[in-house]
Amino acid sequence: MYYRTQKAEPKLQQHLVEPIKAMIEENPSFGYRTVASLLGFNKNTVQRIFQLKDWQVKKRPVGFRPRVQALPSVAQRPNERWATDLCRIWTGKDGWSHLALVIDCCTRELLGWHLSRSGKSKTAESALEHALISRFGCLGRVPEK
Repeated sequence: MYYRTQKAEPKLQQHLVEPIKAMIEENPSFGYRTVASLLGFNKNTVQRIFQLKDWQVKKRPVGFRPRVQALPSVAQRPNERWATDLCRIWTGKDGWSHLALVIDCCTRELLGWHLSRSGKSKTAESALEHALISRFGCLGRVPEK
């Protein structure tokens, strides 16, 4: 028979548990770091007590939030909806550059783009101007057909 280690149940020191319990009774939103710093205890000890006593502050649920609607970008015909995106690209010795793209959601055609060293709003504006010129030939108003 092989030797198996017998793990003893963790022992909690009551002189540490009582002040922690009192603090989280007063302030239930405090996490272990806040409790540890306010009481002057080691945060690892406080975290271990939180875990053993099942006092952990639960994280907010991650998932669907009603204020954000995830609707698919569906367009029935060209020029009905355009999408833009801005990404950073490593360009070697020049460092990071910013690429702004404009695509048509119906045809998935790239309409305009602009590459710049800065990611300012002018980059996106220039990409949109490029898309308007390539699609309609001008920046002004386009009469509906």
